[in-house]
Amino acid sequence: MQNLVVILGTNASGKSELGVRLAKHFAGEVVSADSRQVYRGLDLGSGKITPAQAGGVKHHLIDVAEVSEYFSLAHYQRTAYDAIDSIGRAGKLPFLVGGTGLYISAIVDGYELVDVPPNETLRAELESLPLPQLVKRLEMSDPDAASRIDKNNRRRLIRAVEIAAAGYTRAATRKSAPRYRCLQLGLTWPREIQEERINQRLEDRLAKGMIDEVAGLRSRGISDTRLDKLGLEYRYITRYLRGEVGTLDDLRRELSIAIRQFAKDQLTWFKRDRRVVWLDPFKDYFEAACDRIREWQGEPD
Repeated sequence: MQNLVVILGTNASGKSELGVRLAKHFAGEVVSADSRQVYRGLDLGSGKITPAQAGGVKHHLIDVAEVSEYFSLAHYQRTAYDAIDSIGRAGKLPFLVGGTGLYISAIVDGYELVDVPPNETLRAELESLPLPQLVKRLEMSDPDAASRIDKNNRRRLIRAVEIAAAGYTRAATRKSAPRYRCLQLGLTWPREIQEERINQRLEDRLAKGMIDEVAGLRSRGISDTRLDKLGLEYRYITRYLRGEVGTLDDLRRELSIAIRQFAKDQLTWFKRDRRVVWLDPFKDYFEAACDRIREWQGEPD
């Protein structure tokens, strides 16, 4: 099986920088595992790595779709498989780097996915339902999915009902056929430090023009509904531009709270996988990662 190193972590943990350093050290290339970095034009808000930050390391699965396009998990998986396989054929070590847990799981565990396209008529109907009714709808159509899903996440609930309506259950879409030999390395920080890093990064992105980025997307015809579905920075800045968030300080506060909650949810997702080797952020985690990769490469299959 092809070797694949996974660098995962919470928001503002430093995983992208670590991925670049490791890819340079091991003559590898990076495959992004970020659900928003696939879209062109989502740069500051998604934390997309710049050419200077990439330092010559080739990155895949960045800027491969228009914001207006439908880019499914199955599409991501197929494209990521192609990138990982091509890196391996070139004799290089692929690094899957990101914080979108479902993307990472789809690759690591090799989900046998079905690609159900959006059903706009059904979505319009489901959007009008109160959250409890939406949960009940999923419980009736796919009890297994309902028992596992975040019942406060309207977007995921709608998508799960949509998949069930197309004739697929969660069990049918979560069969696994892993195709890579994976080492998963995780990076995060204690809560207080994590919050400081999140707030500092938010200030940096605002100073670089993140509000202008969202305003530009709106001026190019990207709907507020679409921006809201992209979440976090795009959702809250759109609300700010519509006047629903009063001041810039209000935006900072509300967005910081939302990002911190998202980072908490990320950690909960990743901690469920006991295969993840967590690096100590207070030590030289680059060297620790190098040691673990070298050890893993020498292990018999």
